[in-house]
Amino acid sequence: MLLYGRQSIDESDVEAVTEVLRGDWLTTGPAVGAFEAELAKWTGGVPCVSVTSGTAALHVAYVAAGVRPGDEVITSPLTFVATAATAALLGARVVFADVQPDTGNLDPGAAAAHVTTRTRAITAVDYAGHPADYDELRKVAKRAGATLMADAAHAIGATYKDRPVGKLADLTTFSFFPTKTVTTAEGGAVAAPDPAMLRRAARFRNHGLVRDPAEQRTPGEGGWHQEVHAFGLNYRLPDVLCALGISQLRRLGRFRERRAELVARYHTLLRDVPGLTLPAQRAYVRPSWHLYPVRIGDGRRREVYDRMRAAGIGVQVNYMPVYWHPVFEDIGYRRGLCPQAEAYYFEELSLPLWPGLTDAQQDHVAETLAGILR
Repeated sequence: MLLYGRQSIDESDVEAVTEVLRGDWLTTGPAVGAFEAELAKWTGGVPCVSVTSGTAALHVAYVAAGVRPGDEVITSPLTFVATAATAALLGARVVFADVQPDTGNLDPGAAAAHVTTRTRAITAVDYAGHPADYDELRKVAKRAGATLMADAAHAIGATYKDRPVGKLADLTTFSFFPTKTVTTAEGGAVAAPDPAMLRRAARFRNHGLVRDPAEQRTPGEGGWHQEVHAFGLNYRLPDVLCALGISQLRRLGRFRERRAELVARYHTLLRDVPGLTLPAQRAYVRPSWHLYPVRIGDGRRREVYDRMRAAGIGVQVNYMPVYWHPVFEDIGYRRGLCPQAEAYYFEELSLPLWPGLTDAQQDHVAETLAGILR
């Protein structure tokens, strides 16, 4: 089966991990800080806190934003469930706003229509690696007095109006799952330009521990002393995975270039195929293409999915609207909330895309898809 996405591992990654395994640190050691510093080179210098997954990054970011029971979080339904679930687990009410029909990103106008006095955060999702319209969303968040968050799980290295993802929102989350552009096997990170938010994020990912005597309530206990002032969890990304991440980040430029080449080839190979809509790109955006999402018209998406899979091509669908999941249906969410997102889902199909995909493999994908649709 030709997968729709996979990791890109070479000997430099293996050597980086092996070096840590032979050293003194497996968990929180020097590779953690080095990885966070390397990541900050891609966020325009915005400091980062590494965590164990993209889901953990969202949880940490919502905590850093001060999301509490009774608050409302506005976000897109066209995303993996974790974007909403982590807010719901903190007791917030998730408010789904519709998406732009071409990019699949959160529509600033739709988000504005859902703002209330309880709106604590507005979370955009950089769908497929294409940054959302952050200038417009920033205006909405400012009027609401809300934190602007970016779920940039797909978009590491992307830019919006010549500004890097990581510098566009108050909090930005990344994912380093194997199908993403950069991997740490499992892992994530939170970028935060505000020192107070960064400190809250760093503490929460480490049980809430306070080790600085200047900030402790009883600092004279001894050198071993540490305190918890607010509950946290163990979301620490270990040294061995951070070493992999450093090695991967040093090739991020090449990964992005190859993905862009493959996207350009798909555009050429598929531009005249009937019943097919290719992904959009704003003129002021340089995406980091995580997905190549096409739209299949005439109600044929299920047929095309089944036939492509039968041909050994691992296409995927990204994503079912979040509020369709039974966990949200059971608490009162109903279909029809976001018509554009639902229309997008009914037609969306993600084609194979990763740096190691060869031109010949891509030709086979395109020829098979064109043959089905013709």
